[in-house]
Amino acid sequence: MRVCPVRMSLLKEASPRLWSIRSSEQVALAKRAAQITAELQQGVTRPYKNVIDCSWGDPHRGGLKPLTFVRQVVAACLYPSLLNSDVLPVDVQQKAKGLLEECGGGSVGSYTSTAGIPKIVQSVSEFISQRDGVGPSSPENIFITSGSQRSLMMVLKTFVKNEGSIQTGVLSPVPSYPYFNMALSMQGGAMVPYHLCEEQGWELKVDELSRVLHAARGHCSPMALYVINPGNPTGQVQSRKSIEDVIRFAAEEKLFLLVDEVYQDSVHDPECEFVSYKKVLFKMGPPYSSSVELASFNSISKGYFGESGLRGGYVEFVNLDPAVMGHVYTLFSTDTCSPVLGQIILDIMAHPPQPGDPSYPTFSEEVRAIKNTLASNAHRIQTVLGALPGISVQPIKGGIFAFPQVHIPPRAIQQAKEAGMEPDVFYASCLLEETGLCVGAGCEHGQSEGTHHIRLCIATPTENMEEVLTRLSTFHLSFLSRFS
Repeated sequence: MRVCPVRMSLLKEASPRLWSIRSSEQVALAKRAAQITAELQQGVTRPYKNVIDCSWGDPHRGGLKPLTFVRQVVAACLYPSLLNSDVLPVDVQQKAKGLLEECGGGSVGSYTSTAGIPKIVQSVSEFISQRDGVGPSSPENIFITSGSQRSLMMVLKTFVKNEGSIQTGVLSPVPSYPYFNMALSMQGGAMVPYHLCEEQGWELKVDELSRVLHAARGHCSPMALYVINPGNPTGQVQSRKSIEDVIRFAAEEKLFLLVDEVYQDSVHDPECEFVSYKKVLFKMGPPYSSSVELASFNSISKGYFGESGLRGGYVEFVNLDPAVMGHVYTLFSTDTCSPVLGQIILDIMAHPPQPGDPSYPTFSEEVRAIKNTLASNAHRIQTVLGALPGISVQPIKGGIFAFPQVHIPPRAIQQAKEAGMEPDVFYASCLLEETGLCVGAGCEHGQSEGTHHIRLCIATPTENMEEVLTRLSTFHLSFLSRFS
C-alpha cells in the first residue's frame, strides 16, 4: 500500500506571512479558562465556584444587558409577523417597517449594496454631521463593514505595498490593539512602534512620533499613523490640543491618519470629552482641513450598544482623491456586503429614540445605567488596585479597559523565564489557576521594556467588578508574599 507523503511546506509556500504572526498568549489563557470551567461543571473541587473572564472587550459576555429597543427592532426585522401584533411599541414597529422597506424583497436575508443599505449609509452620514457640527458628511465617503477590525484591514490593503524590498510602515501605539498589528503583518507592512507616556496618563507625545518616524525611514517607508482615541487598552482621552498637534505632525510628514474612535461613547471622566479627529481637522481650517487625509472608524461592538457578535461598523474617508475613492469602492466590493443586522443597529446608533417616543424612557434609562456602571467600575479599579503595593493604575478616562502596571518580583520573573513564559503571562496564569479570574497579559498589547501589565474589561455589572477586585487583590498580596 502506497502512502502519500505529507506536504508540510505547502501552506508556508502559499502564505509565508502567516508564519510571521506569533500565536496569542491570550488565546492560550482563554482555552485554559474554558477547561477549568468544564472541570468545575464535572465536579472538580477548586477554591472557587466559577471562572470570571474579564479579558475580552465584550460587554454582553461580561454581563451587561442588550438595549431593549435594539433587540426589539432586530427581532421584528428577523420575524416580521411581530409587526402584525401589538406586542411591540409603535416606534419599534415604525423603525422596523422602514428598515425592511430598504431591504431587497423586504428581508434582512438579502444582499445589500457594497457600501451598505443607502438609507443607513445616509443615516450614518447624518450622525457624523450632527456629532461634529463642521458641515455635512458625504455618504459617498462612508463604507459600512462587519466591524472596525474589518474596516482597518480593508484600508490597509489600499496603501500597504506587497512588492519591492522596502516595506510600507505604519506608526502604531504601544500599548495598542493587537489585532491591528496582526492585520498589518498579514498585509506585509511594518509596524513602527511609538510609546505612549504612561507616567503622564498614557499621553501621546509628538516628540516620540518624530523620533520613531525618522529612525524608521532607514528600513521602511512610513505612510500612515494609527491612533486610538479613547485608548485601548490604556483608557486615555485625547485633548483638542493633542489632536491638533498630531494633525500638524501628520501634515508636515505627509502621513495618512488612521483614527480608531470606537470608544467615542465611553468617556467616564466628567472633565474630559470626546472630540473626533475630523471635527478638529475642519476647525483648524486650511491648509490642514483640505489636505490631511484621514480614515476614521466606529463600531456597534463597544460603548453602551456592546453588540460585538452582531458585527457592524463603518469607515469614513476624508480628503481622499476622487480617483482613489473609485479604487477603494472596487476593493470594498470584494466583501460583497456587511451583515444586515449590524447595519440595522448602526441605523439605531445614528438615530436612536428621541424624547416623546414611546421607547425613549426605557432606552435613555438603560443607556444611563450602562454609562454609570462603566464610570463606577473605572473609579473602583483606580481606588482598589491603586491602593495595593506593587500595582500602579493610570486614570481610566474612557474606553472599556483598565491597564494597570504590575511590579513583578525578580523571583517570579525568574520562575516565569524557567517556565518559558513572559512575566505577565505567568502572573495571569497563576491568577487564573488560583482564583478563576481570567485577565489579559500586557505583553499582548506591547509595553515598555522592563514593565508588566494586565488588561481588565470594565464592561461588567458592578457586583461582578467587586468580585473581580476581591479575587485580584487577595491573589496579588499572596503573590507578592510568595515571591518576595
